[in-house]
Amino acid sequence: MGIFKSYDIRGIWDTQWNGATARSIGQHLPHLLDARRIAVGRDVRLSSEEVFRELARGITEAGCDVADIGLCDTPAVYFATAHFDMDGSVMITASHNPPEYNGLKVSRRSAVPVGYETGLAELEKRVASGVPPARPANPGKVSDLNIRPAYLAHLARFRSDLSRLKAVIDCSNGMAGLFLRDVLHGTGLRYTLMFDEPDGRFPNHPPNPLVEENLAALKSRVRQERADLGICFDGDADRVMFVDETGAFISPDLLIGFLGTYYFTLHPERRDGASRIMTYDVRSSRGVVEFLRSLGAEPTMCKVGHSFAKKLLRDTDGIAGGELAGHYYFRENFFCDSGIIAALIVLEVLCAAVVPFSRAVSEIGRYFFSGEINFTVSNGPEILQHVKSDFPEGTLTDLDGIRIDFPDWWFNLRVSNTEPLLRLVVEAGTQERLEERKSELVEKIRRYAAK
Repeated sequence: MGIFKSYDIRGIWDTQWNGATARSIGQHLPHLLDARRIAVGRDVRLSSEEVFRELARGITEAGCDVADIGLCDTPAVYFATAHFDMDGSVMITASHNPPEYNGLKVSRRSAVPVGYETGLAELEKRVASGVPPARPANPGKVSDLNIRPAYLAHLARFRSDLSRLKAVIDCSNGMAGLFLRDVLHGTGLRYTLMFDEPDGRFPNHPPNPLVEENLAALKSRVRQERADLGICFDGDADRVMFVDETGAFISPDLLIGFLGTYYFTLHPERRDGASRIMTYDVRSSRGVVEFLRSLGAEPTMCKVGHSFAKKLLRDTDGIAGGELAGHYYFRENFFCDSGIIAALIVLEVLCAAVVPFSRAVSEIGRYFFSGEINFTVSNGPEILQHVKSDFPEGTLTDLDGIRIDFPDWWFNLRVSNTEPLLRLVVEAGTQERLEERKSELVEKIRRYAAK
């Protein structure tokens, strides 16, 4: 699999792609986006300045202007694209990947994401041709764009009185640290920041909070300080994870229920003009669906991936949604994801609940969940079909891989869109049932993989 992925462009810098690649992408991007001005932001990775120089060089050679946002988080680029009416945008980041990686997240007007099916495949083809587009007589220009005041004002719309709570917040040496102090000012939240200095080497732990071992320091600090919760952002702050007051990791899909409480109980006025739809990905707990329905929402299943989630939310004029990976999307945020907005909402809902985080979440997470189990295989689609044939009696949903539901358990098996992996999620009404079904499925997958 090359650097052009299902949702973005990503690879090891100076190995899988380099300055010449970035320049070529820049040369072709304005034509792909029909753009005369493209906003570009970047994270603090050691290669990001070089990527920016070469990408901007290519964009301006194509006669398109570059609005240089500078260092920022990914949601800031989405915000700038829509708020400042840009023709398109690029965020230079490899998100949660190790330091040697870098990448590009591309959006069209109104912050509509560009995925492989909606433009990246065509971009890949043009770059691979080695033929740059004809240069116009007048090249574009690079100018600075200071989005900070407007972006902070946008985030401030989600602030509330959080003085009842104490939190520990891990920024993973990523981009959340650029904005959090200003965002939290005036909320009354008692908080401790960890690893808030942006550092592209990620010296304290990898910037992927979905891997529980990367949360070890946060969990310890939450217990040490007797905080109400811990919060961890990924490298570019478009995702966020939580641990409860005991330091236990909270499955990110369960927090979709908190978003439902925010919009259907605490702030129904913020749904004005929207449908009642809230989205969840195909891996999410049945408990989330049941909880959202109890609030009066219309839960709607979505394929995995930010480009699919944003499109579904936009197409249905939905309110908000989320994914097991810790992405949370908001109509009020141009249908885009934001780790900081999600954190502010979770904090407000928890503050209003007046019970410990673990208890508040237990009302949503009423089932026993395996988490995502990965298998490195070369024949993923074939295995998927074999497993599908083994469970003809269940209720099949083939939106993304297969999800087969039974009265007291369900599973989802899908081929990864970004890696040579098969991903399995299982949920059941009891721990015993979960272990039984999980063992059965793991054995089947391994047996079919060996054929």
